[in-house]
Amino acid sequence: MGTDTGRPWLAAYPPGVPGDIDAGSLGTLVDMLAQSIETHRDAEAFESFGRSLTFGALGREARAFAAWLQARGLGKGDRVALMMPNVMAYPVTLVGALMAGCIVVNVNPLYTARELSEQLNDSGARILVVLESFAHTVEAAGPALSLEAVVVARAGDLIGLRGALVDLVARHFKRVVPAWSLPNAVSLRDALAQHAGEAPTDPGLTPSDIAFLQYTGGTTGRSKGAMLTHANLAANVAQCEAWLSGALGRAEGRPVMVTALPLYHIFALTGCCLLMMRMGVKSLLIANPRDLAGLVKTLSGARFTFFSGVNTLYNALSLHPDIGRVDFSRLVFSVSGGMATQSAVAERWRTLTGCPIVEGYGLSETSPVVSINRTDIEAFTGTIGYPMPSTWVAVRDGAGRDCPPGTSGELCVRGPQVMAGYWNSPDETARAFTADGYFRTGDVAVMQEDGAFRIVDRLKDMVLVSGFNVYPNEVEEIIARHPGVVEAAVVGMPDEMTGEAVVAYVVRRDPSLTQDAMRAHLRQSLTGYKVPRHIRFRDSLPKSPVGKVLRRTLREEAALVEAAGRQAEVV
Repeated sequence: MGTDTGRPWLAAYPPGVPGDIDAGSLGTLVDMLAQSIETHRDAEAFESFGRSLTFGALGREARAFAAWLQARGLGKGDRVALMMPNVMAYPVTLVGALMAGCIVVNVNPLYTARELSEQLNDSGARILVVLESFAHTVEAAGPALSLEAVVVARAGDLIGLRGALVDLVARHFKRVVPAWSLPNAVSLRDALAQHAGEAPTDPGLTPSDIAFLQYTGGTTGRSKGAMLTHANLAANVAQCEAWLSGALGRAEGRPVMVTALPLYHIFALTGCCLLMMRMGVKSLLIANPRDLAGLVKTLSGARFTFFSGVNTLYNALSLHPDIGRVDFSRLVFSVSGGMATQSAVAERWRTLTGCPIVEGYGLSETSPVVSINRTDIEAFTGTIGYPMPSTWVAVRDGAGRDCPPGTSGELCVRGPQVMAGYWNSPDETARAFTADGYFRTGDVAVMQEDGAFRIVDRLKDMVLVSGFNVYPNEVEEIIARHPGVVEAAVVGMPDEMTGEAVVAYVVRRDPSLTQDAMRAHLRQSLTGYKVPRHIRFRDSLPKSPVGKVLRRTLREEAALVEAAGRQAEVV
């Protein structure tokens, strides 16, 4: 394992999926997207708030935005930041920025002014496109920013008369659009109108040029910008396209992907935007997936074939009281990533929809897909599946040696989708790669005999109890099986006797569930040192915008509680 010839997973590939792909066959992302726009010109590319934009219309608006950028002196290598949820302005400005030759910097719209200024200043972004609802954050960060202009988009942009109604409603509720004032602001509508019908000049891009600075989530430390080239993203699109050909063939009519995950996150960026455009699939944009009632209402009026989500979203939807109103009869593919999918959640989803969750695995640094289960599985496997074509995966111990199947170690990846490095961080880049060119993921994994991989946990999340390893994923999985639980997160906290102690944060479905009852449930499946010493009930868990539970936040909380306890003993 870990060599060019040691890929046992190839024998488990679906029929017709090649072991290798021609990573350069699609050229740059601009080449790939231009071909899709032409091939699917009259087909719907994106739907937002009940209105659609065709591939042809998307291309026209994107070219106008590219021309606007170039008229302001931006071109190859300049950074353009996008700070929006899933509204129509996102794909238009995304494609437009790439057409102009710029590097796209995706920004979480829920960032604070400090977080925003740190990322924009680190990336050196010259232009920021922001949804009006978040312009007040840009105003607050103003003195710390060196932007040349801010383009303000509205939720109703690019969707016709329906858009005017959407904007009217949004502006009526000041909590949706807080007051803001930006002296260098330009409306997206004006920018597009100024260059309507124009085409940008060819920026002379090559596949090795950087397309995105995709900042890591920052859940384990300072956020770093992964430099993803046009070749990285195009290769991952080609890999995924080869893998999903079977699922696409099972779709009735023109396929539709439910895009509830934010497009600024790497999972949705590649899987729901770039890949779907390449395949001619319409993306149903969900601007606010946290509004579960609104999401269920939208799904109730839609006919969709593909669904992408994370464990928390699948869990919340499957437990929603109105989910029975949604018609899942056309659903042929449900994909999950971003965090571990729990078997109890996967089983509820399969029972509800008749469609098993196909779990995959990836990171911002790998564009993101490293591996995925077959699309023809009949039940959830609990693994992250098989590495993508042209991808080599190794499980290595602390000395850098390959581990045999069934033995855990750090998951290391090599392939055309792996980033060029971290932006302005040569030391971080060097630490992230092995001597033979594998990216070190920081995840603990095991390879099974058939070549499928199973994630054990994050190295940094592992809890060490008296010298014994406790993996939070395992404990969370057992907690989630209890019928009285909605969700849970497990972390470690400092302990004078055992080094660390296991702490479980639990959100109850049954308010009568007690700590003793939960421990009794856990002891049926876990050895003693894995059973949480502390069980704390909460109304909710802290999550990232994509729905990933923020264990770091809980670890900090647990450490503060422990420190306060020690202080009380001293007093």
